[in-house]
Amino acid sequence: MRAEDQQLRLFVAVDLSEEVREELGRLQDDLRRRDLSSLRWVRPGGIHLTLKFLGETPVERVPAIEGALAEVANGAAPFRLALGKLGTFGNRRGPRVLWLDIAGEARRLEELQAMVERALIEAGFPPEEREYSPHLTLARVPQPPRLGMAERVSRALDGVAAPKAEFEVREVALMRSSLQPGGAVYERLAGFPLA
Repeated sequence: MRAEDQQLRLFVAVDLSEEVREELGRLQDDLRRRDLSSLRWVRPGGIHLTLKFLGETPVERVPAIEGALAEVANGAAPFRLALGKLGTFGNRRGPRVLWLDIAGEARRLEELQAMVERALIEAGFPPEEREYSPHLTLARVPQPPRLGMAERVSRALDGVAAPKAEFEVREVALMRSSLQPGGAVYERLAGFPLA
């Protein structure tokens, strides 16, 4: 394969501190013990706050992405976020994703995400079709869900308190996702400190 034909699966994210990752790992362990061991759990080291998913991207577009993100970072100041409440994404058949939402200066996060979105649209990426919903994915429910899974997830969420943890957003990161048999593996390609 020629270098110019190489595709990278990319996204833009806020990385989490090691302390927050440890809290999330403890939360996942607690949830697993509540009859949810069959879920596909995200490794704590792979949990991140996605700002924009770019998907399969030609490697030659990376410099334009980096330029756009550097510009965004220069126009944004650091801010604080906190872990929020547990929830699920899903439909009538049951939950698909178990997540934790974001509290703290969430409006600042939405502003940062909108800046990233605009800058990458200008760099030639299509706009996101769905409204931004900031969250940290903890686990995915195998589809179709097993009988009684919705009830087990609901009971587990009612019985667990989300950790109280805060973290500062000091930069945005360009990340690469490689799909492996054991799940996605994430690699940080570049970081852009907020001004």
